[in-house]
Amino acid sequence: MKIATLLASAAVAVSLAGAASAQQGGAAPATPPAATWPKAEYVSIPMEIAVNKPAADVWAKVGGYCDISKWIAAGRDVPCVITSGKGEVGTVRTIAGRVVEVMTAKSEFGYGYAQPAVEGKWYDTYHGFLEVRPVNATSSKIVYTLMLDVANKADQAAKDADVAGRRKQFEAALANMKKIAEGG
Repeated sequence: MKIATLLASAAVAVSLAGAASAQQGGAAPATPPAATWPKAEYVSIPMEIAVNKPAADVWAKVGGYCDISKWIAAGRDVPCVITSGKGEVGTVRTIAGRVVEVMTAKSEFGYGYAQPAVEGKWYDTYHGFLEVRPVNATSSKIVYTLMLDVANKADQAAKDADVAGRRKQFEAALANMKKIAEGG
């Protein structure tokens, strides 16, 4: 009985010593300071365009992971390089030598991607999803959805301008994909 009491007393003493040490900046990790980032404000930008071709034909022309080089900017090829992977989830592409995107999802006629965080820069949690949906045997629609956090923008006007700029760029990309898919 004396041994059990002695061991219990020793355990309590060690616990108290550890707690005191942690309060004085000892070995126990301190709680990190609260984040200084603004509260997240996610926006979704859904876009689509009708195409007079079957979904499989459309996807064959614009659905490769680096096919973005053909349709993101009309009239010019934008360099795209697969830097890792073979076109499956986890594949990494670099666009124009500076934009890195990781494939996060894949379906028969679609894929999703995310831009990873870059040290020292605001992380906007940017994700995109491109898919071609069959409408009937001879037509389809291309659907492109972007999602990101605009909380770092100065005010509502800046947030609206950011969304409008992305919508303009990607609606033009949808028009380019339609033209490519329909053979124009």
